[in-house]
Amino acid sequence: MSPHPAEQYVADVLAGRVLVGKHVRRAVQRHVRDLETGAQRGLWFDYADAQFAIDCFQFFHHSKGKWAGQVFELSPWQQFIVWCLFGWKREDGTRRFRRAYIEIARKNGKSTFLAAILIILFALDGERGAEVYSAATKKDQARIVFNEAKRMVHSSPELRAFVQSYRSNLHIPSSDSKFEPLSRDEKSLDGLNIHAAGVDELHAHPTRAVWDVIDTATGARTQPLIAAITTAGFNTEGICYELRGYCIDVLDPEIDIEDDAWFAFIAALDDQDDWQDESVWIKANPNLGVSCFLDDLRDKAKRARRNAAALNNFLCKHLNRWTQQAERWIPIEDWDACRSEFDVVRLEGRDCVGGLDVSEKSDLNAFALIFPPFEGEPMTVLFRFWLPEDTVEKRREAGDHKYDAWVKAELLEATPGNVSNYDIIRDDIKELAQRFNILQIGFDPWNALHLATQLAEAGITMVEVPQNFRHLSEAAKDLEAKVLGVQLRHNGDKVARWMMENVAILRDNNGNIRPVKPKDRLKKIDGVVAAVIANSRLIAAPADPYTTPEVITV
Repeated sequence: MSPHPAEQYVADVLAGRVLVGKHVRRAVQRHVRDLETGAQRGLWFDYADAQFAIDCFQFFHHSKGKWAGQVFELSPWQQFIVWCLFGWKREDGTRRFRRAYIEIARKNGKSTFLAAILIILFALDGERGAEVYSAATKKDQARIVFNEAKRMVHSSPELRAFVQSYRSNLHIPSSDSKFEPLSRDEKSLDGLNIHAAGVDELHAHPTRAVWDVIDTATGARTQPLIAAITTAGFNTEGICYELRGYCIDVLDPEIDIEDDAWFAFIAALDDQDDWQDESVWIKANPNLGVSCFLDDLRDKAKRARRNAAALNNFLCKHLNRWTQQAERWIPIEDWDACRSEFDVVRLEGRDCVGGLDVSEKSDLNAFALIFPPFEGEPMTVLFRFWLPEDTVEKRREAGDHKYDAWVKAELLEATPGNVSNYDIIRDDIKELAQRFNILQIGFDPWNALHLATQLAEAGITMVEVPQNFRHLSEAAKDLEAKVLGVQLRHNGDKVARWMMENVAILRDNNGNIRPVKPKDRLKKIDGVVAAVIANSRLIAAPADPYTTPEVITV
């Protein structure tokens, strides 16, 4: 008689026939170890209930893609998870696991899998008055898993026979059970009596608020289950990374943590793995060849080899390596490839837009001008920089002589005194406006509102560009694409080049980016920020034709 597919998966992992990372291997080894010794702690395995949970999947159908309408067939790794979650029992006959952390890469069927597990707990678990929730920080995110569960109910004649479906509620009158999306932005999260909850993409939670609410709302239930299923993320200070670290410790036999309530399945590359080795990608993608495919991963890996931002995203979302959210941006060799010897005089009278980044009183100030492509040439960017001469002197005394060199090369203007001289900056920009046709200037309103007002009075349209994802992401991505495609040219300004080496980007959970300073406060990025601000105005200008010089606020 052939072994059960879940137990076959266990055997294949232990024999090395299925390639997995160390955390998955330890999860399998834990299962085997507990089969041998778990009775000493009152644990036992209920093969009938484990099989019942797996049999429930015959009532579920896929709703999207090439599998739409087909019965949900569990992959071996999914069989193992369901086998463990529903098979392991405590001495009193209730389920052993009350919390589960499952980490797998994108396109491995996370949301569909979680929705199916929650339907079992809602409709097929025998719990009277079950309250089951798909939980997230925002209602729209919470509805992703809920809507998938609702589609499964709609496609199943067996479930439709006793489950009533509404926009934001699944209801079983016979047991008075409900399944709903739940988010932090609800009017009240009080009074919950949770039998089960699923948290999709826990890495995206900026705080632990949602997790803590549902974690403390299960006290009246005899066998609740809270399951988080997620990819890796960027926020190593958040609740997801905290739970991940705890689960890794629970799985590690060398660490003396015995927590029988926690189940963990963390599919990820091991630290020593070469991310470019295709053979190890399956460690983070157990559904490789089923719902995610090698050709797609290869295409993403090609982009990752060329671009630092794409590399971090590939490592994090497709190989489950946690990375810092702030990451190196444009490789300096790509920036250098855009250097061009061109005559600035030939730009005089040309239309352009500006970006102004005014810093603190004694620090660098930067201005960038961007000229749209003309007669087959790439987009052109010019820079101007100012720094108080006392700051130049302090840097020289500290052994940093590059500012002196830049002043001598007329790449940086040392303004008199120990604070920024905004009158000089204003007059220099007015002079540039006499040479070039500056359509408008974007500026960071943090320190520059007074200067912007003066420039508007001088006849230049000034537009606020707040330093957030909404206002900078499109411009930053466009600038990056132009640099990588050598569709931008600069004159090799050494100050700007140094700043390009320093700049990092911050990425949000929707893939938006914006430039940020590195932790080292002596490394500056003002010129790059000014260029991104200018590019934001170049992108917006065709639909934003201001004709009256004024300060435009947002």
